[in-house]
Amino acid sequence: MVLPTAQAQSLESAIRTAADKFDAQDLCFGHGTQNAIDEASWLILHALGLSPIEAPDYTAMLTVQQLETCNTLLQRRIKERIPAAYLTGEAWFAGRRFLSDKRALVPRSPLAEFVTHDFFGALDNLAQPAILDLCTGGGCIAIASAYAAPTATVHASDLSSQALELARENCQLHGMQERVQLFQGSLFEPLSDSYDLIISNPPYVDAQDIAAMPDEFSHEPMMGLASGDDGLDLVREMLRDAAKHLKPNGKLIVEVGNSWEALELAFPSIDFSWLEFIHGGMGVFSLEKQQLL
Repeated sequence: MVLPTAQAQSLESAIRTAADKFDAQDLCFGHGTQNAIDEASWLILHALGLSPIEAPDYTAMLTVQQLETCNTLLQRRIKERIPAAYLTGEAWFAGRRFLSDKRALVPRSPLAEFVTHDFFGALDNLAQPAILDLCTGGGCIAIASAYAAPTATVHASDLSSQALELARENCQLHGMQERVQLFQGSLFEPLSDSYDLIISNPPYVDAQDIAAMPDEFSHEPMMGLASGDDGLDLVREMLRDAAKHLKPNGKLIVEVGNSWEALELAFPSIDFSWLEFIHGGMGVFSLEKQQLL
């Protein structure tokens, strides 16, 4: 039992107690939260039917029954090491709620900031831009891009049929069935159009990091994480083929995380531009079409 149920306690007390238990059990965070307090808050608020993005009344007293309801989620988080997003069935990306389950990675990319901050100027002066979200997973980047660029054509592709099922459900959730077109296939294989902007958060974890990953990551689809010994198997294909799918002034934006050093070593002749984020995040490069030719 994570929370004592002998008597009622405040919401704040319940969150702090759960967070202490999380820290004591050495849980791994990073699937939407970065610390035990935020993770405990998310799970407890969800169990109580409260929004995780609206400030609750922390002085409110929880009944014994409410504490027992919270315990069900909290105990699973500790015993099964399931990320909170999968336990609640939802995740937040670019300020919006998305469905999240084991069919695709939990959305957590710093590319959310890129999209919500006017694509860092990448689409300036384009009346009807064409955007591609490559390796879309659950469709979060594509849908967020459609919100951020209301006049854009948005395509999204993924190899996984299960991930695309989730992306389709997220499109329905946001009423984006007409705005976001989904394609199944390996990278550019199912695509014939050209784009002003290609965004991708592909698998990029190298073999060493895969072997050392905490248990929480084992619940995510491995095909969304692993990409060869150095984490660059898919990125190499992107660099080879992206120019054929970019318009003359098009840009390629790709997240490679900790594999950024391996990327620069593998391609010393390419001058990668690395994006800087206000809210944290690293390993996202930008290249123009001319640099890829």
